[in-house]
Order: sequence, then C-alpha cells, then structure tokens
Amino acid sequence: MSIHVATDVGGTFTDLVLFEYDPETMSGRMKALKVDTTPGEFEKGVIDAISRCGVPAPSIDMLAHGATIVINALTERRGAKTALLTTRGFRDVLEIGRGNRPDLFNLNFTKPASFVERQLRFEVTERVSHRGDIQTPARLEELADIAAHIKTGGVEAVAICCLHSYRNPENEQAIAKELRALLPDIPVVASSEISREWREYERSNTTVASAYVSPVVSNYLGLLRQGLSEQAFEGALYLMQSNGGMTSLQGALRNPVSMVESGPASGMLAARALGDLIGERNIIALDVGGTTAKCTLISEGRLPVSTEYHIERTSKNPGYPIQTAVIDLVEIGNGGGSIASVDEGGRLRVGPRSAGAKPGPVAYGRGGVLPTTTDANLFLGRIDPQQFLQGAVSPDMGAIEAAFALLGDKLGFSPRQAAQGVLRIANANMVNALKLVSTNKGYDPRDFVLMAFGGGGALHAIELAEELGIPRVIIPANSAVFSAWGMLLTDIRRDYTQTRIMELRASAAQAIIAVFTTMQDDAVQDFRCSGLGDVRPYFEHFVDLRYAGQEHTVKIKLDLAAPGNGADINALIASFHDHHEQRYTFRLPDAAVELVNVHLVAGASVEKPKPRFRESRNLTLEDAYRGVRDAFFEHDGVQTAAIYSADVLEPGMTLVGPAIVQDSTSSMVLSPGHQLTVDAYGNLIIELRGAPS
Repeated sequence: MSIHVATDVGGTFTDLVLFEYDPETMSGRMKALKVDTTPGEFEKGVIDAISRCGVPAPSIDMLAHGATIVINALTERRGAKTALLTTRGFRDVLEIGRGNRPDLFNLNFTKPASFVERQLRFEVTERVSHRGDIQTPARLEELADIAAHIKTGGVEAVAICCLHSYRNPENEQAIAKELRALLPDIPVVASSEISREWREYERSNTTVASAYVSPVVSNYLGLLRQGLSEQAFEGALYLMQSNGGMTSLQGALRNPVSMVESGPASGMLAARALGDLIGERNIIALDVGGTTAKCTLISEGRLPVSTEYHIERTSKNPGYPIQTAVIDLVEIGNGGGSIASVDEGGRLRVGPRSAGAKPGPVAYGRGGVLPTTTDANLFLGRIDPQQFLQGAVSPDMGAIEAAFALLGDKLGFSPRQAAQGVLRIANANMVNALKLVSTNKGYDPRDFVLMAFGGGGALHAIELAEELGIPRVIIPANSAVFSAWGMLLTDIRRDYTQTRIMELRASAAQAIIAVFTTMQDDAVQDFRCSGLGDVRPYFEHFVDLRYAGQEHTVKIKLDLAAPGNGADINALIASFHDHHEQRYTFRLPDAAVELVNVHLVAGASVEKPKPRFRESRNLTLEDAYRGVRDAFFEHDGVQTAAIYSADVLEPGMTLVGPAIVQDSTSSMVLSPGHQLTVDAYGNLIIELRGAPS
C-alpha cells in the first residue's frame, strides 16, 4: 500500500487529507481531519496534524503542502529588509507605479508605499533596448560599492530588475552572478528568473516581492523539513503553487512568490477535477474558509490562469501587482471567523477583520468577545452545538447571545435580528464576489452550477444560488477539507511566459513555434535544476492576444501538441474574436490582431487518488434522521428543519428542505422546497425549486 498526505494551512484551521491506496488499482481509503492553525509557527500545526492522522510519518510516501506563508508575509509586512538594483535612471520605477488609482476623484489618495525604501534602491550603468540589443554592457566594477552599502545597511535580500531584461537577460544575469559572489550570505533574486513579461513596474514589484519573502519562505520550509525529519518522514515533499500545480522544495525556494495563493488554488483545482468526474464542465467554485471566501469560474472545464494578479487591491487601493501565474480568482475577507461590527455611519459590517484561530469566534470560549459569522450560524440554529468543532468544544450559547445583544444595541435590533443581519451582509458580500467572476466577465451564472466547499461553503451555498438564479448546487463529499483533497489531484506544474510582440499573420506561425521550442528546452532544464530528476514534462501552449492599439489581452489556447505541427493562425484569430466578444461585448473583425505573450505550461503527472463509489449499506432515510430544530433561512425566515446525518446518507437518497445535513466538520442548510439527492460518490446535488429543467 502507498500513502499520500496533503495539508492545507488556513487562517483558522489546518486541514489534512490522507489517502492510503493500492498502486495497482489506485483505490483505497481516505481520512480527513482538522486541527487549529498555529499563527507564527505554522509548521507546528502541520506536524500536529500529521502526528494525529493515525499513520506513522515514515510510512508516508508523499506529502503535498499548501500554506499562507507568502501572502501573510506580504500583507503583514513581515518580510526581509530588501534592496533593489536597477538600470541607471530607473531607480524610482517602484515609486512612480501606475496611474491606475481606482478612487479617481479622491483628493486625499496616497500611493501604496514601496516595499523598498529609496535609499536602498541602487542604479547600475547598463542598457538593453526594447528589441533585446545590448547598448551598454553592465559595468560590474560599480557593484563593489553597492555591495558595501548593502552590507552596512542591514539588508537581508536583494532584487535585481534591469530595463528590458525580459527580452535579453544577459546584463542582468551578469550583475546577479557578480553580486552573489560579493554577497554570498544574502539571497539575490533576478527578475529574469521570476518573470519574462514586459511592464517595468509590474516586473520590478514582482522581483522585489519574491526577494522580500525569500528568507521567510526559506526559514519556514527549513523548520517544516526539520519537523518532518524529527518525525522520520523520508517521502517526497511537494509545495502547492498559485497556478494550480505543485513544485519541489528546491523549486519553491527558487521562486517563492509562486506560492502567493497556494491554498485557494488547490480547492479550485479540486472543483474542476470533481466536475470532470461527474460531467459538470461549467462551474462557479466557492471556497468559504475561516478567514476568507474565494471563488472562480470554470468554463468548459478550463481553470483561468492569469499573471495580472494584485495583492491588497480594493475599491480605493490599487494594491501591488505580482507577475506570477495565479488561478484567476476573487478573494474577500468573509469567512466563518469574520467579525461583525458597526461603522461610524451606523452601518452593519461583516469582515474583513477575522477572529482567526486565536482567540477565534465567541463560540470557541478562548477569549473572543466580538460576534462572527460562525457565531451567527450557531445562534440561528444552522450549526449543531453538539457537533461544533467535531464535538471538541461546547459553545457558550449565553456568551454568543450577549455578544449579539451588544451588537444589536448599536443598531436598535434584538440579538436575533442582529445575527440575521450578519448572515444577510455576509451573503451579500459573497454574492458580489460571485458576480465579479461571472456577470462582470460576460458569463451568466444561470448557465453554471455552484460548487461550494470549505468549512462554511455548505452553510451559505443555497441562499447564494437563490440570489443569482443558479439552478443547481453541488456540495462535495468531505467538503470541509476539499482544498487539501485537491492537492492529491495536482500535477507538478510550472508556467513560463515571455513577451514577444508580433502581428498575428500566417508568417508568424514559425516564429511562434520557435519561441515555444526554446521555452520547452529551458523547461526541461529547469525541472532538472528543481530536483525533479529526469522527468520529461508534458506541455500546453497559450498565447495572449489583443487588437492592435489595445492595452490588455485575452488568453487563447493554441492547438500545438508538439513543435513542428504548425499553428493554425486563422483558427487562432477566430477564437480570439469569439473570446474578446464574450469578455468585452464587441469584436473588431477588420482590425489587426497582435500577439503579446507566449505562455507555456510544463507539467509532470503524479499518482492521484481514484474516487470510488460510496458503498451502500442498505440504510434508509429514516436511519439518517436526527430530529428537528428551528433554523433561520435568509429568504424564508425561521423554519422547523429536519436534521440528517451526512455520514449515513447513501447514493440515491432524496430529501426536500427545509432541512440541515450535517457531519462533524460542516453543515449544509437546505432551504424550503429545494430537492437534495446523494450521487454515487456521496456528493450532495441540490436542484433549486423553480429552476429550469
């Protein structure tokens, strides 16, 4: 038997999924558990989960791991003191940024502060043209003085980003080599090792971000590896990346910013995999955790991947761009631990502040006094107090009522009305997020199913679908640990993007093939350097296209299974017109089409669990029945709901709301009139009343 384990560190809980299987049939048993996340020492929560999973660490063949260490370091400003080296005359690219302030008429707007203070931004004499021609070789003799300033300035990491090095990195690589010799104890990150796309500000900020988190990631992974060694773990360790793929330990250390959204990515990958299994190709995936809610849209089975990613971007703040491949998702500060409050204008707000794991919601009894979404669900009968936190905690319902009484006093509401308001606001925030990935991008949510997971997904899914007119909802089996399960379905993956601007015409086909051929050769070498041995990766090919004169692009998959097969330019242009019209509502059939970026996906397959049918034990729906209790439904008010145990439900069983289906880690709230059916794999499939058949 072989054993694969996945761990997903969230803001509140650390999830673990264990799969023990027969390598011949790829079928076996799965086990899942949740433990508290350990802020500040996340590796301890991971080691704790592994020690409690019931299998000795030496028996584990593979461990897949996703964590919030990178995004936390960036948003909490806990990274390294970083210096930047750039082309002479471009010291202030980070300061200038972009004129893309979203709150255009705010006269008090202040630009986000750079991650590198000005006195630590240094200039080097060198110049490469936009075509990649070296106009001025790098004057490496200037680096000695710069290195001396870096040493005396207490710098812990260095970023290098030279003008147009995405086109020709020769000067930049020479600077990096010399600086590494001068500063052997300080990590040095060159932009050409991280991003080969144009846009100087975005590329500079990406390189700085990678250098900024490099010591943090190195320290965390070192502690994780040490903890695993103490448990005698000798299996393969893979790290989840933001692009929906895994990388080796060496690969993560070489490009740490690629893990900026590693946790959410695995859940979206799991949604696509489950959709393929059950024949659902159009999915809006929603992951509601303890701290945040994340969502993405899967169209025709394809997960959107973009390099136009920002952290901390809001309606008033442009945030910071990071040019790394990230599954295109929307993330909001609304989860089970989101704190409810009243702002200065007397309005009820939910999130983005979170109670986290410590002290946690009021229900945890760990010192939390501010009511959260979880407290509201408990108070309104949507969560069973007897099964709260797998029965490990008996929530203090009196303390929860007192917290909502204080909140209600500020609003003129009763405690129960205040709790209902919290749920309505939380749902409204999530509806807005779902619109951002659907209607705002030209997709009608009524043409999709909603797949909801995470600890809170099943609590809110039906009411969100009602609001958007989505006809069907899917709650996966083991939905509370679905993201961790997704890591076991993940291949090793690396994305390579290079800017190559050219007009898209028949003569461009060979040039495109030549670029992809070179990139594929580089990818094979990169896999070797990342500790993946002689793995021969498989490839997927994409291009970013635009109409001549436009700013932004549309990503199109290229039918190019291998170099030499040719590229059907006419079919590519036709596909671009269709996608552009869907995204922006118009097409320009007579306009010239430009290729901006070529995007290569290199992957290597790993063994994956084979989902099995849920076994029938000849039970009846009455066997799953656990009584009734009053519960609040947003669109139907307080109803008497039948309670069912999810662990007892079998394939083919059907029930109609109002009902609550619960297990030790989650609750599914089924509004009145909707029909739930258990499919062959144990997933809950809900058909909404009034939905078109």
